[in-house]
Amino acid sequence: MPVSQDDLTLIATTIRTLSMDAIQKANSGHPGMPMGCADIAAVLWSSILSYNPDDPGWINRDRFVLSAGHGSMLLYSMLHLSGYSLSLDDIKNFRQFRSRTPGHPEHYVTEGVETTTGPLGQGFANGIGMAIAQKMLAGTLNNADTSLIDHYIYGLVSDGDIMEGISSEAASLAGHLGLGNIIYIYDYNEISIEGCTDLTFSEDVAKRFEAYGWDVQTINGHDYKEISDSVNRARAETARPSIIIAKTIIAKGSACMEGSEASHGAPLGDEEVRASKINLMCDEDSTFCVPERVYEIFNKRKEELLDTYNEWQEKYRQTVTGELKDSMDRLFSTPSADELRPMLPVFTENEKIATRSAGGRVLESLYDLVPGLMGGSADLGPSNKTFVKGHTESGKNRLGRNMHFGIREHAMGAIQNGIAYYGGFIPFSATFFIFMDYMRPAVRMAALGGLHAIYVFTHDSFFVGEDGPTHQPVEQLAAARAIPNLHVLRPADAEETREAWLYALERNDGPTALVLTRQNIPVLSRGNGNGPENLKRGAYVIRDCNGKPDVIILASGSEVHISVEAAEMLESDNIQARVVSFPSWELFDAQDNEYRKKVIEHGIPKVVVEAGIRMGWDRYVQAHGLYITREDFGESAPASELAEEFGFTKEAVAESIRNYLREKPGK
Repeated sequence: MPVSQDDLTLIATTIRTLSMDAIQKANSGHPGMPMGCADIAAVLWSSILSYNPDDPGWINRDRFVLSAGHGSMLLYSMLHLSGYSLSLDDIKNFRQFRSRTPGHPEHYVTEGVETTTGPLGQGFANGIGMAIAQKMLAGTLNNADTSLIDHYIYGLVSDGDIMEGISSEAASLAGHLGLGNIIYIYDYNEISIEGCTDLTFSEDVAKRFEAYGWDVQTINGHDYKEISDSVNRARAETARPSIIIAKTIIAKGSACMEGSEASHGAPLGDEEVRASKINLMCDEDSTFCVPERVYEIFNKRKEELLDTYNEWQEKYRQTVTGELKDSMDRLFSTPSADELRPMLPVFTENEKIATRSAGGRVLESLYDLVPGLMGGSADLGPSNKTFVKGHTESGKNRLGRNMHFGIREHAMGAIQNGIAYYGGFIPFSATFFIFMDYMRPAVRMAALGGLHAIYVFTHDSFFVGEDGPTHQPVEQLAAARAIPNLHVLRPADAEETREAWLYALERNDGPTALVLTRQNIPVLSRGNGNGPENLKRGAYVIRDCNGKPDVIILASGSEVHISVEAAEMLESDNIQARVVSFPSWELFDAQDNEYRKKVIEHGIPKVVVEAGIRMGWDRYVQAHGLYITREDFGESAPASELAEEFGFTKEAVAESIRNYLREKPGK
């Protein structure tokens, strides 16, 4: 049913007053954006978006991405008004400790929030990932007779989103792929924190997006008919993503602060709130007021949408049966490592293979076994070994499980997050480890959001060689380990690499990074029974000695085999060395205290061997430990020469340990 102009105005006014009151009560927040976009939200939620507040995870719901996450009160207002579980008391607790209305929207905190947003541009790219996932799922479920997946990805983006470089990367790819299921509304209010955007921003955004291959419209963002008509036109455009440039006034309805940058990031103040309510023809003394008529409008909307939802559910039950249902169940379930392991490659002891190559062989098998696994590289597929032959791939106006992201690491990570938010797929992305720096914001957001995402970072140390210090990671391991909830796995050989992939697939409460070598390294002997499946414990004894060790060597990745060989040399000098393969700090820290003490016994000298900076290793090594690490940038030279120069050969490591033990550390 169409919603009248008067009712739309009432909804928009309610959004404005709720936003003013919540922000004023918290004495913190961003009132300008929700007030400026209230008319857009009123139209979308009352007439256009398809959703079911009682089943917020319904797979054919429209997705609404608030990329301008600072305007969170706009979204919270709409979730409350439209019948989601967000109460008026939740609104009153805006920005309070452990409330359901945090300062910026968080996916796992509030039902109805599709993405965790705040850092500008992230949501913009997340929506593109959702659009990719939607089209991939439609390819599985839809047929010539039945269209089960036909929803849209809506987004509200700001001047700041448009300015951030990630939006350029993501928009370029979206246009290339022809993602006609995207409808973004650009809140073009020309205001940023420092003032009018013409201080820094004068490009023609319409022409820019036309060049990317988007459909572009320009409207008055306060005209209900223009908003509705433009969205309907965008829905009809199936070959290109759409952006609607909506000219708005920040803090629309404010008595004295309309159009002012002062309204962007601070409460309006008690007097301005009162004056603004008078301006909006509301009771100046009321707070958190929702007219009964607004609830009536959305209750009626909910009933209309419920009919659509029930019809869809019946069509789904009739259509998705047999093998198709089995496929859907597999898509939306977590893989089992124990079930997959017997079907994956096994690597022969002493075989020399780079862990990136081993990872590629594992991935080839997994693509046949895990239908929801999809992803690709930032134009480095041949080097990352992440392109799987025989499977579909993306290209101009087409999608496939092999994604070509182009040289766009920042967008790649955030698009990957969008795929993970959408559900049904386990996305991975790949690049050189040094370029994690380009996608770190998206990795952090995945960790914060608890997303099931996998990163393949190859060329993991100065053993990259001739490319030189610009491409040789030194601090990246420490930087990755510093991100809470990111599990960093640096396998010692091909066997551990298989186990790393299995762990990453089974872990569904956060992202996992696989850090892999460029150079060939041997598959290690495990005659003492400590098999590679111990990778899931974070650290384990890969080479022990007779009796109590004189020294314990802790190493990760390619440095493990160097440490094992050094330990064998030390044995000829009657120095007993235990070698611990240490692929993951996070997993080791999760083990019980008894296990950790058994692997790293107290009172025994410790040595760390890792081709990166020392930072963080002190937590496992008592005072006076020996650190064979790299505290400076690399050099451009063959890897073997650098190993000699930097002291990462078995001979150099053995000699360093001999000298260290002669000095009797701690005495």
